[in-house]
Amino acid sequence: MNLFGEELKSWIFSIAGAIFLALIIRTFIVELYVVDGPSMRPTLQHEERLVVNKFIYRVRDPQRGEIIIFRYPRDPSRDFIKRVIAVGGDTIEIKDGRVYVNDEIIREDYILDKTRTEYPKVTVPEGTLFVCGDNRDNSLDSRSADVGFLPLENVKGKAMLIFWPVDEFKTLP
Repeated sequence: MNLFGEELKSWIFSIAGAIFLALIIRTFIVELYVVDGPSMRPTLQHEERLVVNKFIYRVRDPQRGEIIIFRYPRDPSRDFIKRVIAVGGDTIEIKDGRVYVNDEIIREDYILDKTRTEYPKVTVPEGTLFVCGDNRDNSLDSRSADVGFLPLENVKGKAMLIFWPVDEFKTLP
C-alpha cells in the first residue's frame, strides 16, 4: 500500500507539474492558432495552423511587416490575424492601389492584387498600429471603423511559423 501510495503521489505531482508548465507556456510564451478565413491570402490559407510567439512583444513593440494576432476591438473574445503596415507616429495613405508609409510607397510582394480602396493620409497615433490583411479587398482591418487604429494592448503575439499542413511548414517573416 505504501509503495502504491508513493507511486500515485509521484504521478499526480508529475501531471500537475506538466499542466502548470503548459499553462505558463501557453499564457506567456507561445500559443497555437488556426487561421480562419481568406483575409491573409496568399501568405496564409484558411485552416493553416500557426505557432504564435506571445513573449516577443513583452520586450519590444510590433514592427512594420510583421504578422500579428490581436483581439478584435469590437469583440475581444475574437482573435484576428493581420500584417502591421504602420506603427505609431507613421503617416499612412492608400491611393491609386498603392500604400504609402511616411510618403514612400511600400513594397508589398506578399499581396496579389492592388488595393481597390482609398484611405486618406493620416498619422497613426502613438500606442497604436495600422494593420491590413494581405487579401486587401477581403479583409476587415484598420481601414474600417470596426478595427481602426489598433491599440498595442490588443496585440497577443507574432505569427512565427506555419506547422500544419506539414507540406506547408515554413517560418514567417
